[in-house]
Amino acid sequence: MTESNAPGATNISNAARKPPLLSLTDAIAIIVGVVIGTGIFETPALVAANSSTASMVILTWLIGGVVSLIGALCYAELATTYPHVGGNYEYLKRAFGQQVAFLFAWARMTVVQTGSIALLAFVFGDYASQFLPLGAFSNSIYGAGAIVFLTSCNLIGIRQGKRIQNLLTIITILGLVTVIALGLLFASPNESVKPIQTPHHWGSALLFVLLSYGGWNEAAYISAEIRHPNRNIVRSLLWSIAIITALYLLINVTYLRGLGLSGMAQSRAIAADLMRQALGESGAVLISILIAATALGSLNATIFTGARTNYAFGQDVPLFRFLGRWRTGFIVQSAIALLLILMGTLTRNGFEAMVDYTAPVFWFFFLLSGLSLILLRIREPYRLRPFQVPFYPISPLFFCAVCGYLLYSSLVYTGISAIAGVIVVVLGIPFLYWSQRSA
Repeated sequence: MTESNAPGATNISNAARKPPLLSLTDAIAIIVGVVIGTGIFETPALVAANSSTASMVILTWLIGGVVSLIGALCYAELATTYPHVGGNYEYLKRAFGQQVAFLFAWARMTVVQTGSIALLAFVFGDYASQFLPLGAFSNSIYGAGAIVFLTSCNLIGIRQGKRIQNLLTIITILGLVTVIALGLLFASPNESVKPIQTPHHWGSALLFVLLSYGGWNEAAYISAEIRHPNRNIVRSLLWSIAIITALYLLINVTYLRGLGLSGMAQSRAIAADLMRQALGESGAVLISILIAATALGSLNATIFTGARTNYAFGQDVPLFRFLGRWRTGFIVQSAIALLLILMGTLTRNGFEAMVDYTAPVFWFFFLLSGLSLILLRIREPYRLRPFQVPFYPISPLFFCAVCGYLLYSSLVYTGISAIAGVIVVVLGIPFLYWSQRSA
């Protein structure tokens, strides 16, 4: 749940004033590129660990696609009605006031964005360790090293290019298709893997599924730039999420066929384990290098965009003016992310710990965003809405119910990392009042 610019920006973006430039095909390509990331090479193992049967795994991924579509339609209405660079910040400020919007900005800086950086760093570490292990804490060493290295590159002015990021997205999708094809053709279940008895929580499984579908809220923001929006917004969302859902279902069918439910649940690098089954050690090394490279690209982009919003936040809020210096913003962000790497290392399950850390905060503000659509409809009934979510109010109410359930699940079925994320957000309250008094 990230925004493209500063919380608290007050002017409508220039992009919102430009004539629509995106065709239906452009929009589908952007949404698919935004949503499909390296998380799909980690989360299926965690979904399997929280599922009692293979059918439950497939059903959960299908439900995740439906929930993502409904959420994206809700965000499409907000984005086209209030085309603002602040994104979520603007919707929350309009519906609930400046205080809630401030806490969202604080949460994004201290939990959501930095948690995403640490999460991607652990993905990189898990797969880099497959071809060059560095001992018991290999994934943490790789993850911390990647954060320090990429932050240093950004500090001295080495910035990722648009073409490189687009290429990495293509590589990710090609990697996904490669794993599906080779897994279906050559992999067979390893009968030596014995089932383990672990508690199954469907709410936790859905949390990991929707993490992999994450990004559709960003994609909905392009709705203001799509040609013929009344027709093409729904079509682009339907097509893109249908494509993503189909790929995710296929990859999970492949994992189940090649590793079995128990093999999936016990895997630390599921794509590598599947390729090891299909092609031997060389296949595992090849796919691990591919996924590690794409994770590194995603990590670089997240570090860059996170520092950019922290910079703008420092420009907007006097109390955080020190973040308005680029170098300081990068250093603070890196320091928080490295602390999260340490926390993930201490809990011995880094990727899962980062999901736990970010999930309650993420779904709490998603819930408020869904409620803001309903509140703003009531308060501003005559405002022009270029796109309206179908089946209102059922659609947003369903989305809010799912967010509420996932908020509950993220607090009940997760570990101490989730409580840590909530505490960090609560610590923003004194800063809120301090900021208001000093304004």
